[in-house]
Amino acid sequence: MLRQQDVGHRIVVRRIVGIREGRPLFTDALGELVELSESHITLATDRGRLRVPIGEVHRARRVPAARRPTAAAVVALELAADEAWPAPVRGRLGDWLLRAAEGWTGRANSALPVGDPDRPLPAALDAVERWYADHGQPALVNTPLPLAAPIGAELDARGWTARPPVLVQTAALAALTAAAPAGRADLPPVELAGAPSDAWLATAEARKGGLPEVARHVLTAVDRIRFAHLYADGRLLAAGRGTVTGDGRWLGLTSIEVVPEARRQGLAGRVVRALVEWGRAEGATHAFLQAEQRNTPAVTLYRSLGFTTHHTYLTRVAPG
Repeated sequence: MLRQQDVGHRIVVRRIVGIREGRPLFTDALGELVELSESHITLATDRGRLRVPIGEVHRARRVPAARRPTAAAVVALELAADEAWPAPVRGRLGDWLLRAAEGWTGRANSALPVGDPDRPLPAALDAVERWYADHGQPALVNTPLPLAAPIGAELDARGWTARPPVLVQTAALAALTAAAPAGRADLPPVELAGAPSDAWLATAEARKGGLPEVARHVLTAVDRIRFAHLYADGRLLAAGRGTVTGDGRWLGLTSIEVVPEARRQGLAGRVVRALVEWGRAEGATHAFLQAEQRNTPAVTLYRSLGFTTHHTYLTRVAPG
């Protein structure tokens, strides 16, 4: 039998779908268990959410975790994410990317060590430290795991610390279209624009604790981009940002935000749904987002929509 500890894990369910000649007919479903109640179980499958009454469940069991993505898949997704959050100051160290944005957000101010730095690892990290010192910033390195585990070991030896783990989560757009809720019927539809409104920027500023001029570049310097606005009575209640990068495959979801007094009403899901529909129209097939592992409300929301963790990364911080 399933237990609450199984929520968030992949399971296979054999359910009864009918009777023929006195014998039950079965079908199987595979997906992530997102809800378990006394009356139903809900799975996030590749075809969308599936809600199964407990009375139809013949048996259910947890299945082994899916295979880890290949190194090439991690690199491709990290590069698509870099395109979606572009730092205005950039450098290269072989294949490694060096990024700076006057300290606004860790993603735009960290080295991305994917590929070959064209020199031994210790020399590469020495060069990273010099580059950030030349730009007057502390050195940060984002280490995708398990791909960058050897780099992490070298940083450990140098005394670098780590910020909380970040989950890079993905989902097929076809599944998200079915899973994202329509939300409250009394609210206007989500508006999508090619540029953020003043209200959108004010929401981002409140969340980030500031919005310097360099942030405008990070937020807007993407060719295929939409800013989501959900208003009620002239006030912005929810916002979000969508980008299409990675050779058109990936819809990146960032800056999903709901004002505190309007939370838990399905508004974030409505914003996601609107951006997903735009992404599909642009030809994207999958979505990604990044959320701190300790941000339980966000992780729970995205899990309910069908997102699963592709890989994680740590932002490493140089001593001092």
